[in-house]
Amino acid sequence: MSVQEVEGGRFVRQPNRFTDRITADGSSGFPAESGRYRLFVSYACPWAHRTLIVRRLLGLEDAIAVNVVDPIRDERGWRFPERDPVTNAEFLSELYLATDPSFVGRYTVPCIWDVRTERLVTNDFPNITTTFETEFAALHAPGAPDLYPEALRPEIDELNDLVYRTVNNGVYKAGFATSQDAYGEAFDALFDTLDRLEGRLADRRYLFGDDVTEADVRLYPTLARFDAVYYSHFKCNLRRLTDYPNLWAYARDLYSIPAFGETTNFDHIKRHYYVTHPNINPSGIVPKGPAIDWT
Repeated sequence: MSVQEVEGGRFVRQPNRFTDRITADGSSGFPAESGRYRLFVSYACPWAHRTLIVRRLLGLEDAIAVNVVDPIRDERGWRFPERDPVTNAEFLSELYLATDPSFVGRYTVPCIWDVRTERLVTNDFPNITTTFETEFAALHAPGAPDLYPEALRPEIDELNDLVYRTVNNGVYKAGFATSQDAYGEAFDALFDTLDRLEGRLADRRYLFGDDVTEADVRLYPTLARFDAVYYSHFKCNLRRLTDYPNLWAYARDLYSIPAFGETTNFDHIKRHYYVTHPNINPSGIVPKGPAIDWT
């Protein structure tokens, strides 16, 4: 986090710099082609986690290559454990600056590199998963789920907006707040929404019934990190995820799906948050707990 992202004691996420779109018909200049794009992610980052889930659910592993950065980030940004074999980059920042030499800010994941034009197409995380679900439809595996059904899109978008503001980004608003009022506002909004989601899941398996949708993909990464990181590190400590019977059962149900569970790396998650936020955890000590059985 940079100091520019705190205004009046409140965390304000920096805008996404690269917002070009990949389209099925190629009208954007970036056609949805197999083998053309590289997805850069961190297992620690919830925004990147959702792209890994969707890529796996839709069977896009062969169509969209992926490279995972090291969980420990310093002032140079995300580093690749080994140089990226296609771009030869050691740090993600090199790809940002190759695309826009004037870029100033955090070098964020997820982002997508176009191998053909040798530039970043997008780091616009809210739209990457829906792009995979719609524009890459011709490349989906046979029998892939419809995560963004057209008839439900207005309702999914409405719920996603609430969850983003109060839960996904809400934990950051609480954790990075530098005033008591800002922290309190974020804290109250977070748990109000979690309480509402707990009630919503009382009579349904997933957020929109019996099938996983984009809404579940967006909520899960925050739930997966909640007790391990957000409860203590970000002071979101009114209740744990495990204190919510319906949300906890729902999260474990999703975890049992390989696309969710096998992309959840608690080691990367804990090391990233506790080591790379010295303003919150100056000692850099990574806690050994909590002991939670997700299976």
